[in-house]
Amino acid sequence: MGEDRRQQVVDGRTTLGIELGSTRIKACLVDEDLVPIAAGAHEWENEFVDGRWTYSLEAVENGLRAAYAALVADVEAQYGVTPTSFRAAGVSAMMHGYLAFDADDELLVPFRTWRNTSTGPAAERLSEALGFNIPLRWSIAHLYQAVLDDEPHVSELAGITTLAGYVHRRLTGRDVLGVGDASGVFPIDNSPADSGPGDPGSRDFDAAMLAQTQELLGDAVPDLRALLPEVLVAGDDAGALTPEGAAWLDPSGSLRPGVPLCPPEGDAGTGMVATNAVAPRTGNVSVGTSIFAMVVLEHPLETAHEELDIVTTPSGDAVAMVHCNNGASEIASWARVFGRFGAAAAARTGSTPPDIDDVYATLLAEAVAESTDADAGGLLSFNYLAGEPVTHVEDGRPLLLRTPDARFTLGNLVRSEVHGAFATLAIGMDVLHGEHVEVDRMTAHGGLFRTPGAPQQLLAAALRVPVALEETAGEGGAWGIAVLAAYLEHTEHGLGDFLADTVFGGGSVHVAEPEDRDVQGFQTYLDRYRAALPVQAAAAAATQPSRSDTGAEQATEPDATATGGTTTSATTHAGEPTTAADPRLQAVKEPTR
Repeated sequence: MGEDRRQQVVDGRTTLGIELGSTRIKACLVDEDLVPIAAGAHEWENEFVDGRWTYSLEAVENGLRAAYAALVADVEAQYGVTPTSFRAAGVSAMMHGYLAFDADDELLVPFRTWRNTSTGPAAERLSEALGFNIPLRWSIAHLYQAVLDDEPHVSELAGITTLAGYVHRRLTGRDVLGVGDASGVFPIDNSPADSGPGDPGSRDFDAAMLAQTQELLGDAVPDLRALLPEVLVAGDDAGALTPEGAAWLDPSGSLRPGVPLCPPEGDAGTGMVATNAVAPRTGNVSVGTSIFAMVVLEHPLETAHEELDIVTTPSGDAVAMVHCNNGASEIASWARVFGRFGAAAAARTGSTPPDIDDVYATLLAEAVAESTDADAGGLLSFNYLAGEPVTHVEDGRPLLLRTPDARFTLGNLVRSEVHGAFATLAIGMDVLHGEHVEVDRMTAHGGLFRTPGAPQQLLAAALRVPVALEETAGEGGAWGIAVLAAYLEHTEHGLGDFLADTVFGGGSVHVAEPEDRDVQGFQTYLDRYRAALPVQAAAAAATQPSRSDTGAEQATEPDATATGGTTTSATTHAGEPTTAADPRLQAVKEPTR
């Protein structure tokens, strides 16, 4: 097997996927069977500059090069050869945000990541005018807000794109977006029947909504459509690696141009691919430092809901997305506290301290122990390190609340933290239930599920639907975009059939069914959670951080899909692990070999 893979590398028959994730840029190389054979990664963080979350294009360039170099080093260590070409390649990244360029392709303002929530007036006006929910983080909301604020750069605009679109353009010279990523820029017209790649106009931005938005923008933006990239579906020709692109990614000069690239996609789309959730009535849940659920729709929703984003699969089918800004960071914080306790106790007794996997396994086992109350015994946890649009919380605070008579046990504490991580998601999913959206099962992925059992069991209870763990789901977005790149040679099949038959045909699946005790316990917990939401406003008002405090917090508690402008080491100055180094805060696990 090793010699065969070595020859595939030599012949350029492997496929490359790169994803710019929340706290890590990941590169994944797969063989002809789409099995990961090498990987590389680079840790990075976002910056808080002049009141906005951002990261520099220099950090993008340096991080991509570092991740690719790490992958090359892994290939050389395993197979004794240096890759010079690939069968195909693809790039994905976090969705949304605002990258604005002038006619000379110069960045006009620092990249505004999806996490910036200063777009409220624009999002509200757009949503009302279009009859379609436009979230704060969408690119069109950022653009319209810049118009409303009379920002000088608007008059110089020649184009806007996403992070994946920017990287793809640097590699190929093509200004394009995969339809899934494009659906976080501006609404997509989902009315055409599902059609194959290359069919003109099979998926594009909604023309009627473009016209309505153009009226709002007025003369400030004379031609909105001209600012937006071309929209492509999975399998479309998205260009090839240019000599300039090859040198940009690999300054060593080993990488040759000519590699075909698939359309650049967002992290949501690659998550759907990595979990085989692109067909109607399927969905997936990604749990990292943020958390989101995607459900592929059988029919359009009857009304617009501010809790739901309507995006698409990489093939352009409509997807309802519940996106929560806050995910597993509080669970990770408690794990670090108990891990430090274990290390301190071990130092006093001369024993071996527990590693982080043992800490998580111990804590999560307590969450589902028989002695633990199904409703967490009266405890209540908020994981709000940032604002949370789903629950209308503008400025969040992580909180642990309990009544004097609550059963404050280790099991109830951990169960409360897990319930708290899933509560906002469950509130958003209740909206889908109200629209009579049917889901056969959800597939979970993300670092929290490295510890089997409890997280999957409690998520099934929170969503009241079976939750599956695919054997390959942990491979992550870098693997997902590599699969989409490989699909370039299989477009005679629909993407769903390609995934079901070729990619996931022989994989093992573990499904957790929701149990009545857990479901009832979570609903009791959720009732308390909803009732206590006003506490968030009081806590925020009483504990306003300074800007420096906010930046320090982000150094150790990054948001899930807000990737950063500066690279960081895996430890803080005090030697404590950062969230960037915690694999359970990755939306998906690193590729395995």
